[in-house]
Amino acid sequence: MTTSVRPHELNSHLEKCSRTVYAGIDPTAKSLHAGHLIPLLCLLHFQLRGNKIVALIGGATGLVGDPSGRLTERELSDAAQVEFNASKLTAVISRFFSQAAIYATARGFIQRPAIPEVQVLNNITWFKDLNLLDFLRSAGTHFRVNQMVARDSVRTRMNAQQGINFTEFTYQLLQAYDFYELYRTKGCTVQIGGSDQWGNILSGLELIDKGRLARVTVAEQSEEKGFALTTPLLTTSSGEKFGKSVGNAIWLDESLSSYLDFYQFFLRTTDADVVKYLKMFTLLPVEEIESIAKDHESRPEHRIAQRILAEEVTLLVHGEDGLSAAKVATEVLFGTDYSSLRADQIIRSLRNDPRLVFCSEDEMFTELLPNLAAHHGLLPSKSAARQLVLAGGLYVNNTPVRDPRLRLTRASLLDGRVAVVRAGKDKHLVLVSK
Repeated sequence: MTTSVRPHELNSHLEKCSRTVYAGIDPTAKSLHAGHLIPLLCLLHFQLRGNKIVALIGGATGLVGDPSGRLTERELSDAAQVEFNASKLTAVISRFFSQAAIYATARGFIQRPAIPEVQVLNNITWFKDLNLLDFLRSAGTHFRVNQMVARDSVRTRMNAQQGINFTEFTYQLLQAYDFYELYRTKGCTVQIGGSDQWGNILSGLELIDKGRLARVTVAEQSEEKGFALTTPLLTTSSGEKFGKSVGNAIWLDESLSSYLDFYQFFLRTTDADVVKYLKMFTLLPVEEIESIAKDHESRPEHRIAQRILAEEVTLLVHGEDGLSAAKVATEVLFGTDYSSLRADQIIRSLRNDPRLVFCSEDEMFTELLPNLAAHHGLLPSKSAARQLVLAGGLYVNNTPVRDPRLRLTRASLLDGRVAVVRAGKDKHLVLVSK
């Protein structure tokens, strides 16, 4: 799944001693989405094998914009927004690796006492005070324009109608300088990125090889000057970009994508993709994954592999509490037996979900149920709600509503507090008495 420069030398390099490896994170949003799991898990694998890892937030490069993979000019991001996103990402990344360490331990990866924590850095730290003339004299002299133009990201844009502006053209120099700075100050010798970053990473290797930009440091004693490691841009078997769901990103932050939505995203994985995803996004042994695949092939209608994938990735990102909440929410919205569910479980599992609505006792028990359903958006109008009752299509706690003048009672609620109202097969409203 990966491509690297000098793969045999890279293996030898990694076998000699603990190394420092980094991957960049673009601060275009305040959180990470499912597509970020690929570089994050690459870093995790290095970390679990005793290497130091760095997640570098592009607080400076995000102000310029990476032209890679784009045919049109990227709008410049607002500086305040980039700074805000970078501050949020620092916490999100740290939380991911803290939870991933718990998951890794549970899956048999013995944590060595000396395994270092992830370092989350921001390249605005070294770019904010860097003088343009100093940058051009120290870094710019090591690059040839003909080589820069030959990079895929630049050549593609030059052939497009809009072309490429100078700011985007220089992006590869900034990313190259990131690699050099981490090499110089942290002894970082490996950069991980998507396949669209190949040219930018090679620019960093060139700068490391050619540049002696400052005082002698720890890295300058090394014969190995640096390595590039890229992963393919992941798409589903249908050709869609991984990490999207009906046009919306699946976020690793539960306030942006609920535990349920995250869990269901992986549960909906196709048979064609599920085994590949088990190998990429979990720490299950390959032998166990192959066994799961055989079991799944014999009973595909049970979706065994998808359930295991959804459980494992939810555990990785959200832990036991997140997985428990996702399962409860799945049972509430897609199950048939509510007898074992408690009100507090239901409320927690649907936190931040717009289908969860809190009602006063007066509203809950005096309003007609069809009116409640219409008032809170389950149906477009009171008359539509009454018509659905007469057609046998409105349910409360999986029991058909027969009377259009039905009012809820305390006894009819789950755990005395919750009513799961369903219109048809898959439209839900969860009412909770305050």
